[in-house]
Amino acid sequence: MKKEADVFFEFLVGKGLKFTSQRKIILNIFLNTEDHLSVDDLFVLSRREDETIGYATVHRTLKLIKESGLAREVDFGEKRKRFEHLFGHKHHDHLICTKCGDAIEVFDPKIEKLQEKLAQKYGFKPSFHRMEIFGLCKKCGKREPHPV
Repeated sequence: MKKEADVFFEFLVGKGLKFTSQRKIILNIFLNTEDHLSVDDLFVLSRREDETIGYATVHRTLKLIKESGLAREVDFGEKRKRFEHLFGHKHHDHLICTKCGDAIEVFDPKIEKLQEKLAQKYGFKPSFHRMEIFGLCKKCGKREPHPV
């Protein structure tokens, strides 16, 4: 199995692009952070490592990381895209807190089987899917007043 940096390097070479030191820093930070990062988040983290890294460089590099197949965009309804790892990570769905923004990664084989059965029932051939459930996490739910 290829390491993520090798995949990214080969992708860049195939596009005639260089694996610069700034791209390497951005890639390493992204890969070593398990959070769902926005461009802004990655920019802040990258600047801690190298203050010469610009916002546009982070934006373009994250786009290249996505194009290389190492990341995918996720939309948690915040008016900004976030990115999560793809390489070496199994399929999962998300429970997203509408109050604090936390996203909990979940996987349930029963739900996956049910989705397969639904597709079969209707003669549908899915290429991919994602499920995102919005509501309140345990912590924020405790703070909400209960209806009387």
